[in-house]
Amino acid sequence: MHALGGGGGGLGGLWGWNLPPRKHERLRSKNQRRRPNSNSSESAQATSRAGEWFPLKQAMTAGSLALTGDTIAQLSERWRTSKASKKHSSPSDSQDVVQTLLSDHNWLRSLRMASYGFLLYGPGSYAWYQLLDRCLPKPTVTNVMLKVLLNQIVLGPCVIAVIFAWNNLWQGKLSQLPDKYQKDALPTLLYGFRFWIPVSVLNFWVVPLQARVAFMSMGSIFWNFCLSSTMNK
Repeated sequence: MHALGGGGGGLGGLWGWNLPPRKHERLRSKNQRRRPNSNSSESAQATSRAGEWFPLKQAMTAGSLALTGDTIAQLSERWRTSKASKKHSSPSDSQDVVQTLLSDHNWLRSLRMASYGFLLYGPGSYAWYQLLDRCLPKPTVTNVMLKVLLNQIVLGPCVIAVIFAWNNLWQGKLSQLPDKYQKDALPTLLYGFRFWIPVSVLNFWVVPLQARVAFMSMGSIFWNFCLSSTMNK
């Protein structure tokens, strides 16, 4: 019988006999089935630990969107400057306008904003939203309102303080940072309340945790554009 049915699927399988495999074959089969699962589990745990140490996806998202917002702001500034200087120009000068828009880009400023999004805002805001969700897990009206309030009175001032310091550090103007805070920090914070409070309500009420950094960064594109337009009128 072993000669006919041995080998786990030899002649026994051919003739339709459902003979059980021998003990050592059963053990080998179980081990083969377990190995891929353990490997995948270990890789998933390693990925999870890496994500907890530094949320690369959220950092890249925030960095790229901060770069996009700064690029739109710079294009807007150059467009207004070119339009003001060529009010009485002929239609043939339109090519010069395009060249002006595409040239003279401040790449150091773009790198400064992108690095802020990648190194600071992306990881920092992701950790902040995780903390809020752990402390206020239930999506009740009270919890949502508390999250919006904490977002404005804690995260908002921290973001403004850090980005001002980051810009001044890159420009070598740390000595001017107290004056910068005194002059621009409070007006910027108050102006931002009108935009960020509705956005924060949507962020906590509708957007899932994994997408919150991207959603707030998308808001940052519009915020940077509006702020740049307002400050350069």
